[in-house]
Amino acid sequence: MTEILAQESVTTDGFPVERVVEHPSWPLLREAVEEIRPWQSKDGSIDFDAEGAPAPAVAADAVERVVSAIEDLAPLLPHDAAYHRAVVSDLRRWADGGFGVPDFLDSLLAFQPAAERVDGRQHLVVFPMYTQNGNPDRNLEAVVLRMVWPDWLAELERTRYDNPLFLGITFEGFTSGYDTNSAVLFPETIAVREVPERFSWGGIFCDREAARFRVVSEAAVETLGIDLPADIRSMLDDQRRCEEAFVLWDMIHDRTHSHGDLPFDPFMIKQRQPFWMYGLEELRCDLTAFREAVRLEAEGLPQARDVQYAVIFDRMFRFPVTGDRVKNYDGLGGQLLFAYLHKHDVVRWTDNTLHIDWERAPRITNQLCGEIEKLYRDGIDRPKLVHWFAGYDLVSTYLAPHPGSKWKKGPDALDVSQPPRKLVDDVLPDEFPLSMFYEALAKKLRNVIASTQGITAENAERTVAV
Repeated sequence: MTEILAQESVTTDGFPVERVVEHPSWPLLREAVEEIRPWQSKDGSIDFDAEGAPAPAVAADAVERVVSAIEDLAPLLPHDAAYHRAVVSDLRRWADGGFGVPDFLDSLLAFQPAAERVDGRQHLVVFPMYTQNGNPDRNLEAVVLRMVWPDWLAELERTRYDNPLFLGITFEGFTSGYDTNSAVLFPETIAVREVPERFSWGGIFCDREAARFRVVSEAAVETLGIDLPADIRSMLDDQRRCEEAFVLWDMIHDRTHSHGDLPFDPFMIKQRQPFWMYGLEELRCDLTAFREAVRLEAEGLPQARDVQYAVIFDRMFRFPVTGDRVKNYDGLGGQLLFAYLHKHDVVRWTDNTLHIDWERAPRITNQLCGEIEKLYRDGIDRPKLVHWFAGYDLVSTYLAPHPGSKWKKGPDALDVSQPPRKLVDDVLPDEFPLSMFYEALAKKLRNVIASTQGITAENAERTVAV
């Protein structure tokens, strides 16, 4: 990393600057972007007749300040020169065109961070975009990020877990759309005139994931009276170690969406399905990462044991009690993992204390992964609706459905003459409600989870220390 920083350093007022966020033009860029964001409509355009809208000349001046700051910062990032030229062109075209719906396809195609993944390399990203689990509107955002691509991870990707589009990244600086729960940078969120045939990268902020994991896990451990083994205790105290666990988990999870016996579109983006099917898919990918981590631990990879802890703790303690209960498929997956481990005596809630059998946890967790994989394998020979019912049966074996559910009553309660996608309307918003255990835990952790909005590694260190 030191070599890269030296190559990318520039001089400002006689002083060397290596980090983009330390350059005086970074706050100017951020301020100009923050000035533009409130003027934008949901689609990213600016309606100059709306209340509070600026004069067109004022908006154009703000865009020119964004452009000027990007041009000042670009020498720090010679590897992104083509992208920065393109984004400046897209910004000016947006302004010259009267600030209609933005189209940043040219700069999106020019941004190719996965072409050369280098540990520690910085990127400055400016796009009109929405942020998943953050801001639903396509506002202008500026993000400075740093690549996480250590040699051991690069070797695993090259030899075992091919994922050429995956980016492990951390935050250096960001605008308001990322002062949220969003922990991803995905190209499909960017405003463009047409969707490219294929995307060439996808980034996950392992520092935010790790920081959130540490804060929520600490609170869960204290609330539930869990007796932690020494290695988990030391992991929770170490932000860097947690980041390495998450970047490995994410890399394997991400590729699993297109690997295995898949009876459907791998990313399920062209289908309308009951939300428990999405929950099973996300859980399958997490449990595949868990299973691979068990294998890697046996081969001596230090980060592998931490991945197992991260999957179990994040899935059991954060996912089920985060967000609302409207078709919360990630929450459902966490509930299912806990219930499965509970049914098999790996976790026990006794005397107001949660006990975890760490010796049996890997085998039983892998057993659940096997059940989901069998569901998929058998699903190749099933019609879609039959497959959905099979998924429902798997989940309802361990989680109690809502007593008013039509799906719980079976096919006779549904109008199966309709196309399967129409029957999704009969799925209740909370088809599998929280158990009494999770209802109580949600109340205890609600404020802690809310406090992790916009969290960074630095925030986590302060919060955990307190």
